[in-house]
Amino acid sequence: MANFQRLTTNLWFDNQAEQAANFYTGIFKNSKIGKSARYGEEGKEIHRQEPGSVMTIAFELDGHKFLALNGGPIFKFTEAISFIINCKDQEEIDYYWTKLTEGGDPKSQQCGWLKDKFGVSWQVVPIALEEMVSNPDRVKVNRMMGALMQMKKLDLNALGKAFNG
Repeated sequence: MANFQRLTTNLWFDNQAEQAANFYTGIFKNSKIGKSARYGEEGKEIHRQEPGSVMTIAFELDGHKFLALNGGPIFKFTEAISFIINCKDQEEIDYYWTKLTEGGDPKSQQCGWLKDKFGVSWQVVPIALEEMVSNPDRVKVNRMMGALMQMKKLDLNALGKAFNG
């Protein structure tokens, strides 16, 4: 049981699981594509997928395992579930924001949140944000939150200036 991860994130796609896995592993360093499984003739009346097409594909992003499933158009992603990318600096924020917004929905971009071209929601946030929002000085927190609420992509310098007055 080497490399065992108890919880794995499963992402349901219409038919873009392989494209999504390649897209995400192309963005995140320390990532890789794993095994895939293909649909067969058995159960075609239920799964309605072309025999031989990708059913599932495993991939890993920064050590976190995912499984992408081509399950058809039954379910769609919503903002109720999102992936948080904790970034150490503005350079990382800019990198992930640029890569993940490519082909995504510009209307969904607010307060560090975005929706990528597959409809998956992400939060691209600085690590420093947790310290700021949990600070006991509510005046500082409120100033920073006022600035944050006006942003699409988060600007770490502007958040720090608002926090510090």
